[in-house]
Amino acid sequence: MRLLLLLLALLPAVTGCTQRNAGVEAPKPLYTDPVNHGPTDPEIVQNRETGQWYMFYTSRRADLRGGRGAEWVHGSPIGIAVSDDLAHWDYLQDAEIGYAPDPDPTYWAPAVVDDGKEYHMYLTYVPGIFPDWGHPRHIVHLTSNDLIHWEFRKVLDLITEKVIDAGVARLPDGTWRMWYNDEPSGKRIAWADSKDLYEWEDHGLLPDIEACEGPKAFFWKGSWWLICDEWKGFAVFRSDDAEHWTRQPGNLLQEPGTGPYDDVAANHCDVVVRGDHAYIYYFCHLSRPRLQPGERPGPRPDGLSPNTTFIQVAELRCEDGMTLTCDRNAVTVIY
Repeated sequence: MRLLLLLLALLPAVTGCTQRNAGVEAPKPLYTDPVNHGPTDPEIVQNRETGQWYMFYTSRRADLRGGRGAEWVHGSPIGIAVSDDLAHWDYLQDAEIGYAPDPDPTYWAPAVVDDGKEYHMYLTYVPGIFPDWGHPRHIVHLTSNDLIHWEFRKVLDLITEKVIDAGVARLPDGTWRMWYNDEPSGKRIAWADSKDLYEWEDHGLLPDIEACEGPKAFFWKGSWWLICDEWKGFAVFRSDDAEHWTRQPGNLLQEPGTGPYDDVAANHCDVVVRGDHAYIYYFCHLSRPRLQPGERPGPRPDGLSPNTTFIQVAELRCEDGMTLTCDRNAVTVIY
């Protein structure tokens, strides 16, 4: 009898361990924003107080009616979704950004990191809503204690006055490195270093990396990896020191997938590393017919705006230590 009672007492712990080891299957599509229906540029960080995962994203105004040109991509807030398991996401609210020096501010592509004391956001800021792409952009630094309310710190002094898409990672010596897109150079990638996440030393352009955006660097399987959006899937680079990069052949996630709303090349990603597993979160812009100059997309048969986007997730693989691969059509199980 005593042995039976002991086994019954241990059963919940054993069952919970089995469930965790079994992982959680992620749905396709993973997430779309219920407010503006245009989530892009996902960035994921864990809330150190609650253990929940927070996904920050550019909330494009996909349902905007009557806008001119690129106005629907401007005026975007930063949306937040939360998850307990990295697989099932619920909309929480828009981030409360304490920086709006211009009417109708535009916020794009947040990079969010946790230094153990406070959270830091490096946010692309555009001073208004515009029908075209010819306007200044800056990367601004904000901090938060709760991942909701963000206090402005400074505008970063970087290579030019038109920069976007920061990505930040901590180096082994405890310092921080930022990669970002410099638009006047032909959309090349530049980089900067910081000891404290406040003051940054800019190093200029990375050599041998051509036009791309949305740089995401991370360490996994004994190497540094840099994934950049080339608008035809992702260019992938490997490094031993996070400074000198070698490109692997081909593009990751260039070929359309077969899952729901996964039938286009992937765009602007984040990567979450969980031990031996790494997961790439990316967005897909719904397929649209090829248009003539000045022609606007018509209605879709499913009733969605042609500007609707979805967040998707797939697991990365690295079998040889030198090359990243990804099967976007496989079932993604998050451990």
